[in-house]
Amino acid sequence: MLEGRRVGFALCASHHNLDTVLGWVERFVAEGADVYPIVSHSVATVATRHGTPEQWLARLEAVTGRSPWRTIPEVEPIGPGLLLDVLVIAPCTGTTLAKLANGFSDSAVLMAAKAQLRNQRPVVLAISTNDGLGLNARNLATLLNAKNVYFVPFGQDNPGEKPNSLAARFDLLPQTVAAALEGRQLQPLLVTPR
Repeated sequence: MLEGRRVGFALCASHHNLDTVLGWVERFVAEGADVYPIVSHSVATVATRHGTPEQWLARLEAVTGRSPWRTIPEVEPIGPGLLLDVLVIAPCTGTTLAKLANGFSDSAVLMAAKAQLRNQRPVVLAISTNDGLGLNARNLATLLNAKNVYFVPFGQDNPGEKPNSLAARFDLLPQTVAAALEGRQLQPLLVTPR
């Protein structure tokens, strides 16, 4: 399914999900994908209790064999070079969701998404946001209706304590990417997170 596919994997700052997402990057590489790692400014510069930038960047480079792209000039060739078959943004934070829905391209991750969409190629979002059903709901709705944007199925991850919070089912990432490469949204879209 992924053999020979050129997959951009863009990691954003939902730091508690980075280890899970890196596990999927490893799986994509093991399945034969040619993975191009991209990181947000926060992933590249902010240490948290979940890990340091040095740890995340070193692990990405070890798994993919490529130094992660961190800047707009590094990702700009994606557009004119048609470098990627699919771009995965995982975890896709509320900030990234909002900026993408409103046409911002002020980071490596967003510029990569802009390049993919300009080329009419798929962008897959694996959301992780505390305000997906709050202030970010309108941005979610905008992207649900956007051409070539696909979502890893998601749901409320903690409705009792965080009723606006949404999280992707990361275990559905390979199936979502496969469907996106065929031009379709994996269904059902709304699921119970694990």
